[in-house]
Amino acid sequence: MSDTGTAATQPGKRRGAARERLLAAAARRFYADGVASTGIDTITAEAGVAKMSLYNNFSSKADLVMAYLDARHEEWLGLYRRRLEGVKDGRGGVLAVFDAYADHAAFAYEHGFRGCGLLNAAAELPTGDAGRAVVRRHKEEVESLLAGHVEELLPGRPEQARAVAEHLAFLLEGAMARAGLEGAGTRLEHARAMAADLLGRL
Repeated sequence: MSDTGTAATQPGKRRGAARERLLAAAARRFYADGVASTGIDTITAEAGVAKMSLYNNFSSKADLVMAYLDARHEEWLGLYRRRLEGVKDGRGGVLAVFDAYADHAAFAYEHGFRGCGLLNAAAELPTGDAGRAVVRRHKEEVESLLAGHVEELLPGRPEQARAVAEHLAFLLEGAMARAGLEGAGTRLEHARAMAADLLGRL
């Protein structure tokens, strides 16, 4: 590649790297300190970039929050897909969802585990905020994944499968809330055992 071609790609690479640093910094601060209490100056300082760099990559703080929520969802999906590797049946698929939540809880958070980062953010956002819709879609997708796995165990009984999936989703979210308050994943381990027991009785 010519010198000109190399130089032409560098600004884009720099912007991409700055965006990733900003997202990583926002993820740390939003999770540890909350969305509302984390200002733009805090994020840019932690990311080590100029304030203008943030606005070159995100139109506003709200845009950055949306990117954070999307990234957190994708991060969880990655954990779930890894847990699915080697799974052979619906029971294993359901437990993979629980295991992926436990994996997220086990991350090395700066001030410890504080529960579901998406729900924490949603609790700070006003009714009607687009960010709350992102969180709702994530939770609906998780329940849909659970339903798909349960349907494998209950072929021809889609209504019962959806009811069981809703039950499992409530179990999972309740465990996450308690685990967040307690700062440990123990409740998620208990919820997984309860889910396994429920599946064994279908």
